Amino acid sequence: MGTIDRYAYRSALRNVNAQEKFWFAILTMIICVAGRSVLVSGAVFLLNGYLTVAKGGLSLKKYGKLLTIPLVFLVLGTLTVWVNLGDTPMDAFALPLGNLYLTGSVDGIRQMAKLFCIVMASVSCLYFLSLNTPMTDIIFVLEKIHIPRLVIELMMLIYRFAFILFSTASSIMTAQQARLGNRNLAVSVRSFGKMGAGLFVKALKKSDALYISMESRLYEGRLRVLHKVCPAKKGRIAAVGVLELALILCTALEKGYLKL
Repeated sequence: MGTIDRYAYRSALRNVNAQEKFWFAILTMIICVAGRSVLVSGAVFLLNGYLTVAKGGLSLKKYGKLLTIPLVFLVLGTLTVWVNLGDTPMDAFALPLGNLYLTGSVDGIRQMAKLFCIVMASVSCLYFLSLNTPMTDIIFVLEKIHIPRLVIELMMLIYRFAFILFSTASSIMTAQQARLGNRNLAVSVRSFGKMGAGLFVKALKKSDALYISMESRLYEGRLRVLHKVCPAKKGRIAAVGVLELALILCTALEKGYLKL
């Protein structure tokens, strides 16, 4: 079982109705992305962190460690919004490179900060859902909203295989380190290539074994899993509705669509 699965099954919010958590996370993420409000994004990020850590029971250290995974990609991605290569220097900084400038603008900094806030808020929504809802419950919700069965089947198999590949890659890397396979850059590159080749072969073998095991259990094109049914509560549904409405109103006020 993967780390995220363990956190989801141990969460204090595990027994909250899956559809409530699903729609809260999805609707909140849509509002963040569509509204592009820094204030709302910051509030959503803090709220999801509070629900996951204080209510869900996940330690702040583990939650922060999980956030560093998308943070690295986000920093590299947002830098491309700010840094430009052109023949005209901008007002933030400009480094001459021959006839061109590696430069950035103050407005680019604002855009980068805004994009950073929106993306981190959206990621926190998905983290809230995945860290407090087991995969089987999410699949149950997807079935309820009539997502095509083929999409659900592929998602289940890909999700399962992701953990298998990570576990296999970790075992290969441990074996390589025990044999000094990373003692310098050249050896590390060679070891990485061998790991990729070995992982590909092992993935093919495991996929064949998985298909054979499914066939031996009378697989008919549908994977059946057990899920825990938790009743929905009107109070929580009303709270989610009020929260989403408040986020929409805050976004409209910040954008100037409404005036007090």
